[in-house]
Amino acid sequence: MSKQDIQTRAERDILPALPNSTHDLARLRVLNSGQDTPVVTVIGKFNHGKSRLLNELIGNDTFAVADKRETTALAEHLHDDVRWLDAPGLDADVGSEDDRLAVQAAWLQSDIRLVVHAAKEGELDTAERCLLHELHADGKNTQRQTLLILSQADQLADDTQLKKVSEAILTQAPGMTLNIVSSTRHRKGVQEGKALLVNKSGIPALKTALGAALKRVPQARAHEKQMLLDTIRLELRHLSDAYAGTLADLHSKQRQQRQRFDQDIIDALGKVEQDMQKTLEVSGTDHSLIPDAAEDRFKLTAGKLERARLQIAYSQACIYLNGTLTRHGVFELPSEQQTAAASLNSVMVAVLGVSVKYRKDLNNIFCTASGQATLHRQFARYFEISTDRKTLLAQITNAEHNVATTDKAWAALHELETITQT
Repeated sequence: MSKQDIQTRAERDILPALPNSTHDLARLRVLNSGQDTPVVTVIGKFNHGKSRLLNELIGNDTFAVADKRETTALAEHLHDDVRWLDAPGLDADVGSEDDRLAVQAAWLQSDIRLVVHAAKEGELDTAERCLLHELHADGKNTQRQTLLILSQADQLADDTQLKKVSEAILTQAPGMTLNIVSSTRHRKGVQEGKALLVNKSGIPALKTALGAALKRVPQARAHEKQMLLDTIRLELRHLSDAYAGTLADLHSKQRQQRQRFDQDIIDALGKVEQDMQKTLEVSGTDHSLIPDAAEDRFKLTAGKLERARLQIAYSQACIYLNGTLTRHGVFELPSEQQTAAASLNSVMVAVLGVSVKYRKDLNNIFCTASGQATLHRQFARYFEISTDRKTLLAQITNAEHNVATTDKAWAALHELETITQT
């Protein structure tokens, strides 16, 4: 698999975890492309002399020069082992193709940025100041270099005015050196063989500064590669730790909820058993099993009294158990199990039914280990499909997906580090 294929796969696996790392990954792709030729990009507004300056730097009229906008594409030229880019003007419409190409040239492709401002325009405007601030901050992080150029110096009235404009711009761009040039003077000096005019143009001094900057490109690229990887690694570490912590907390919550539920059910069944045994512990004849005769319809018989006593005990047991279940969010059947009869849609009815319970039934259900285990198991089944538990399970599933996403991103980052270091 080629480096570019590995890069593509790494981007595919990292971006779902770190969608904001799109630019960093795109820049890494450029740095890992194997193209050792340094890239110099000229940036500036339309009609500030960018293309003319490039032509003077490379010594031929490669880039189009016109009084109307012509640089609407990313023009480039290879000269003296340097790749020169002429970006569309900064005053291109935001969101337009010009704007996209200008961003690509300044932020993705270039090792050295030449920001050109025409002297006749006076101070930098807001867009230029913002750009210089961003490029200066980027240089501190990546070691990519930016040279600020005051072009068309010959169009000012005199040196006093030039000094005034220069000082104003340096105040607006603290920490930067201002390179003052005149492409017109340079071209005239070359054509007429006037060395003094060539030197006064500022182009030779700019070439010297640019040559020094070009020598620093390999070191800057190595630094930037490591910086980008470190940034992605740090962001991924923070995200991984957060996702792992969330998943651990959710699993802990899931276990604790189940433990509390199990213990509460055990305690509730224990109390119900104690109360039920008082009702069931009677000696002699079990009158509840003796059916009433027809003539006993309106009589208060021993059988009726005993059956009523058992029913009260059963109802009290159900009420107590239902209260315990309700505290844990277990009271209504899931929607897919419900019937048209609302009174039948409770968990208690689903587990215990609606049939009459006699002494033997109550004993088997509430006072034997197997009966209690059956109740516990059935209650637990409805607990696990309760709304709260299903919501928690969905949160756990989502957290597990997030962890899996970051795990995949880690594997991709390791591959990316391997091809970056080779």
